[in-house]
Amino acid sequence: MPIATVNPATGETLKTYDPLGEEEIERRLATAEAAFRHHRTTSFAERAQLLHRAADLLEADAQDIGRIMTTEMGKPVKQARAEAAKCAKAMRWYADHAEELLADEEGAEADAEDSGASRVLVRYRPLGPVLAVMPWNFPLWQVVRFAAPALMAGNVGLLKHASNVPQTALYLEDLFRRAGYPEGCFQTLLIGSGAVEDILRDPRVRAATLTGSEPAGRSVASVAGDEIKKTVLELGGSDPYVVMPSADLDRAVSTAVTARVQNNGQSCIAAKRFIVHTDVFESFAERFTAAMEALTVGDPLDEGTDVGPVATEQGRDDLVELVDDAIESGATVLCGGELPEGDGWYYPPTVLADITPEMRIHHEETFGPVATLYRAADLDEAVAIANDSPFGLSSNVWTRDEAETGRFVRDLEAGGVFLNGMTASHPAFPFGGIKRSGYGRELSGHGIREFCNITTVWHGA
Repeated sequence: MPIATVNPATGETLKTYDPLGEEEIERRLATAEAAFRHHRTTSFAERAQLLHRAADLLEADAQDIGRIMTTEMGKPVKQARAEAAKCAKAMRWYADHAEELLADEEGAEADAEDSGASRVLVRYRPLGPVLAVMPWNFPLWQVVRFAAPALMAGNVGLLKHASNVPQTALYLEDLFRRAGYPEGCFQTLLIGSGAVEDILRDPRVRAATLTGSEPAGRSVASVAGDEIKKTVLELGGSDPYVVMPSADLDRAVSTAVTARVQNNGQSCIAAKRFIVHTDVFESFAERFTAAMEALTVGDPLDEGTDVGPVATEQGRDDLVELVDDAIESGATVLCGGELPEGDGWYYPPTVLADITPEMRIHHEETFGPVATLYRAADLDEAVAIANDSPFGLSSNVWTRDEAETGRFVRDLEAGGVFLNGMTASHPAFPFGGIKRSGYGRELSGHGIREFCNITTVWHGA
């Protein structure tokens, strides 16, 4: 894929960029290593001041960077501005909390004495330059949720962003530069995917984090494993959204629509499989379908647009294949399901019912505004359908029955269980998945410690 801004609303190529050559990549790796040697010695107060400044600048830039994101990957511009605000919030949260999250931990006096020490500490020290391979769907947020904790821990960042969001990638490097970070603390590498392996194998790169597809995750993890380097992976998701008879159906329906079509349906943690108890299935299906049909699809720069285009032509083609396969295999189309005419990579909000395990859409992730409906006879069947997925990122459950709540929290195979609400990420709480959704955690104290050298400091008696 060329490194270029291609407007998904029109298909027009707006800007193209040449990838970095070998000499420039080497210069940047050397710069990152030099920057780390200094940045690791700075105080938390110094790092916090820089990150607060970056947050202030990002907030001031929200209108402009929002339009850039929308032009590059098609999300409604109001959602793009909200993404910028969320990033600023996360920066401030880590600036304010990193010192306490990474504070030295004093070992118990009795355990220290038993080990023959007068004192034992656990200290969190930075690793070094961390390579981040990031996707286009949340082009600011995916990067900031890595960069904010990494920089506050004393690491430095090397960003390989998706090739279709180069302007956003370059903006991020410039943002940290304008905030006052020394050269090399955060660098954007305009490179193709073929250049990632050599960079990851470079001994100056100490770890990697990737958000993206399963194939990309396997590739990075295998190289990092060969080099014995730490990785964190956040891959795909096909999150279940379970609705039980005791649910507040009005809220469950309205939230379901947002949960499915946020970011034009292109979110790993978007609800995708709607598993509804048979007692409320007909009512939910009718109301959900009507609400999906009522959404406004159009120019993502228009403030009144609910759903913009799919980000890439290939992405839309993949979505069409999944839907067509399901229909040919017997799925019922409740709304949508037909490719519209005209420019851009638009796809209508679509609801499919009568899904069976033989259909590709049952096991593959739908990255676009397509929802699948399942009927569950009881709680046991709802759990079984929810867990019948190779993914395990997050999950949503709507019930006001405490016994049911306990069962879902215990039995759902996912990195998160959201009760009577929509899955969302927040800097204070860990985020990540299990199974083919990846491993490791981002955000919270768990996230900032992922790229730390957890050091035991033992003092002799």
